Amino acid sequence: MAMPNEQQLIPHPPPIPDYGITHTTKLRFITNAAQVQTSITFQNLLDTINVALTTVTAAELFQAVRVREVELWATPVIGGATSVQVEFNGTVAGIIGDTKIHTDTSMGIEPAHVRARPAARSGVALFQASVADQAFALTCPNGTVVDVSLTFRGRPGGFAPTQNAPVGATAGAWYYRGLDGLAAGATQFLPIVNASGID
Repeated sequence: MAMPNEQQLIPHPPPIPDYGITHTTKLRFITNAAQVQTSITFQNLLDTINVALTTVTAAELFQAVRVREVELWATPVIGGATSVQVEFNGTVAGIIGDTKIHTDTSMGIEPAHVRARPAARSGVALFQASVADQAFALTCPNGTVVDVSLTFRGRPGGFAPTQNAPVGATAGAWYYRGLDGLAAGATQFLPIVNASGID
């Protein structure tokens, strides 16, 4: 209780800095085909978590995404060698990458492993909307484990439809899909979640 001559320090409720939702997570995928300079777009990243509007239409759950880290593991065939590679080489203004190539080659039984982050001041490291411009490119063999650490942001209102229609989805349910933006039956980057959560 304020004393008679005390001045109130907060004369009104404080401002709310953000009413949207921010969600940071790590998504895991396993490749079912070899990849050579496969482009992963910001639209692909936002499509990874989507909500079904009807049985055959879906929308991205979030409106912006930021790439925090990409990590790859690939085991060589005994007696052989295998390589993995991540490139942040986008060239579109506002989404330009740092042009660095992160790569590793392994022989024997130890997996090739790369843990790559985009340069802090590159456009790829900033929040980006759902656009078909490259976030990063991957080169890796079949069976590679791909972890992508992302921060998503969402707000009430408008949504962007997914690039590809779901198959037999339940309206109102949310789903994961492949890192390449494709549904479970077509993706070359199978998400590692319960099958009922994959569209």
